[in-house]
Amino acid sequence: MSKIKNKFLELKSKNQKALIAYVVAGYPSENDTLSAIRGLVKGGADIIEIGLPFSDPLADGPVIQNASYIALQKGINLSKFLNLTKKIRKETELPLVLMTYTNLLYKQGYDRFIALAKKAGIDGFILPDMAIEEARDYLTAIRKNKADSIFLISPNTSPKRIKKIVLASSGFLYLVSIFGITGKQQKIQQYTIDAIKNTKKLVNGKIPIGVGFGVNTPQQVKFFIQKGADAVIVGSAFLRLIEKVPPKKIESEISKFTRGLKVATILQ
Repeated sequence: MSKIKNKFLELKSKNQKALIAYVVAGYPSENDTLSAIRGLVKGGADIIEIGLPFSDPLADGPVIQNASYIALQKGINLSKFLNLTKKIRKETELPLVLMTYTNLLYKQGYDRFIALAKKAGIDGFILPDMAIEEARDYLTAIRKNKADSIFLISPNTSPKRIKKIVLASSGFLYLVSIFGITGKQQKIQQYTIDAIKNTKKLVNGKIPIGVGFGVNTPQQVKFFIQKGADAVIVGSAFLRLIEKVPPKKIESEISKFTRGLKVATILQ
């Protein structure tokens, strides 16, 4: 059984949903990424999503774009990412998910890239620009390396397409909560609530649903859990916090913020 599937089963037995936390590898430095991840682990995150920066991050808003740009300027690359992941894996057994863009895998070859990442400790992959119609070789490599393929759907994905994507997904299904990019969400839209409800009905318990993009506060996490999400994904809020605090306080401040988010995933 995959680490991600096992984590969702463990949380179900404890009457909890999952908090999935995203950070950018190498932002603002590799040591600071390690400090942030130690804070996430201490604060109670259930799954950690690590972004491998790409020069054209089409799904990412200004906060993640800026973090990716700085990490790239400081020299993060696949080799450094893999070394960083190996260090993270030595410190935690939590499921680790890699989020990046298709070109990076295509250039290396899907099988080679996924095998290297798996060996370093990555359990699952999120590629926002991977179209299901073009995923045959990617999915072959995913299955060969016993990794999870986490596909995205949005509020306007058709029911027919959702069913097709679910068949190719494992770990969890990533429901993008807004029409747009990652970042701050001012107000939760009715279409997001409808999307969670409709997706739950279509998926019918076959795979957990994680809601992400624009989630920043414990109140938002709690709201999405109450509406039926099995997991909530938070990214930009962590990066804003990392940007704001001095390096020596990253671990403690991230831990404190994570704890507040995690409490919101515990069912009463």
